[in-house]
Amino acid sequence: MSSETGWDPKLYDRFPTPEDRPEGELEQLEETWCGPRSGWEWLTAINNNFIGVYYVGAAMLFFILAGVLAVLMRTQLALPMTGFLAQETYNQIFTMHGTVMLLLFATPVVWGFGNYILPLQIGAPDVAFPRLNAFGFWVTLLGGTVMLLGFVTPGGAADFGWTMYMPLADGVHTPGIGADMWIVGVGATGVGTIASAVNMITTILTLRAPGMTMFRMPVFCWGIFTASAIVLMIFPLLTAAALGVLYDRKLGGHIYDSANGGAILWQHLFWFFGHPEVYVLALPFFGVVSE
Repeated sequence: MSSETGWDPKLYDRFPTPEDRPEGELEQLEETWCGPRSGWEWLTAINNNFIGVYYVGAAMLFFILAGVLAVLMRTQLALPMTGFLAQETYNQIFTMHGTVMLLLFATPVVWGFGNYILPLQIGAPDVAFPRLNAFGFWVTLLGGTVMLLGFVTPGGAADFGWTMYMPLADGVHTPGIGADMWIVGVGATGVGTIASAVNMITTILTLRAPGMTMFRMPVFCWGIFTASAIVLMIFPLLTAAALGVLYDRKLGGHIYDSANGGAILWQHLFWFFGHPEVYVLALPFFGVVSE
């Protein structure tokens, strides 16, 4: 049987029985692996199970918010010419709805399922970089919060659409600080997404259990692996391109100056991210359906 399955029964000898464990070891393991017991421990938790729950919980909160924004938009469209929403307010809600759905719900929920399910399926005790994992979640949450706080700024939130097309997103057409906060938030969520992708790939390559080859992995793990590889190709570009917009707005750069063809440059850079992002969102859930 061991030759057919690749599992050697002698490996069981590596694990001590409860009677063989040193005194106090069980208590030490319980102290290490128990769940958070105070507010500070909830904030500093690094176990993949808790981070996975955090990701899914935060994503669902953002999803509810996006639903509220959608209801406001549909109400305005159902009751035109009534002044339910001002034009500027509608544009802000339109922009934030798309942003929240794409960057604050659909992408983080992928990492939530990946954190919780992937280590279980490949026999890993945790992800490869637990602290980087926690950093990725908290910086993503921070980026989303910064974006949404644009609503309370004097000029309101970003109102140029989630695609950030130039010249609509430059300092002339959208001068408010809410737009700057939106761009900073995009950069922060990009950093968090890249950190999570690095973690998933490294976990799959280095922490698989004995006998769990790449081609024995469940389809869901392959979905996470391929989505993470795509993230490493496209999110650094999105983050750098967004910071270029901020440079144009605040430091007088002319990277995306329409007179120099910069508006077309932005569209090429953005859609190098935008189209592959579809597969970042779809592939892991193709794996879920296949499982």
